[in-house]
Amino acid sequence: MRVAFVGKGGVGKSAIAGTFARALARRGEPVLALDSDPMPGMAFSLGLERSDAPMPDEAVEERGEGEDGPRYRLRAGLSAAEAVERYAALAPDGVRFLQFGKHRGQVGPLIRSQFAFRQIVRDLPAERWSLVGDLPGGTRQAFGGWGGYAETVLVVVEPTAKSLLTGRRLARLASLEEGRPAEVVAIANKVRDASDVELIGRRTGLDVVAAVGWDEALAEAERQGAAPIDAAPESPAVRAVESLVDQLYERQIHDTKECI
Repeated sequence: MRVAFVGKGGVGKSAIAGTFARALARRGEPVLALDSDPMPGMAFSLGLERSDAPMPDEAVEERGEGEDGPRYRLRAGLSAAEAVERYAALAPDGVRFLQFGKHRGQVGPLIRSQFAFRQIVRDLPAERWSLVGDLPGGTRQAFGGWGGYAETVLVVVEPTAKSLLTGRRLARLASLEEGRPAEVVAIANKVRDASDVELIGRRTGLDVVAAVGWDEALAEAERQGAAPIDAAPESPAVRAVESLVDQLYERQIHDTKECI
């Protein structure tokens, strides 16, 4: 399974993505969680105190003169799978976590890490790892760029004017983007009732595959910088995300059986 979460900044995509990754790992899947948001927050939602460090310089080398390909790559002899085992942070439930680094005014220091990040995502065996990503907020890099690995993009939308506008723009971009993911759907977040869910589906034009109600327990977990699945495991919001994992997981198993 390769999924990525996107939406307007502040809609709760990091909390949902981190909870999704943990819940998927509890179903026996090897999960690599990826945070490519320059204002990272997924680590807290996974249950890590902090991890915004880039890939260390020792893991990356510059290509030799005359060699084809990107300027930087993983050092010779280091595969994508080995890089994950060696350098990805270990979160609860066995989730591995990579963050390409936090922007602090200058992009230059992160370039080596970002090239390595892309190579790992591209080369990691699909049959070995499930990828769960938290993409940059907004519409600039939703489907190409950092989200190019995703087979399913889940657009997190709350029932506010700005979030609905972003969701609609993302839906429009999905219809125009070449090489777009196989599926682009919506998650209705922080909803109060069925009318909010209907509004999100109608205004974005996307199928709403999950509705996460407004949940004070989840909001409190975010305020404390705690993983929702640990701080509020029985909360309706966490249960809704777990149900979404079950839905997509069962569909993946069904699709795999049909292909055999």
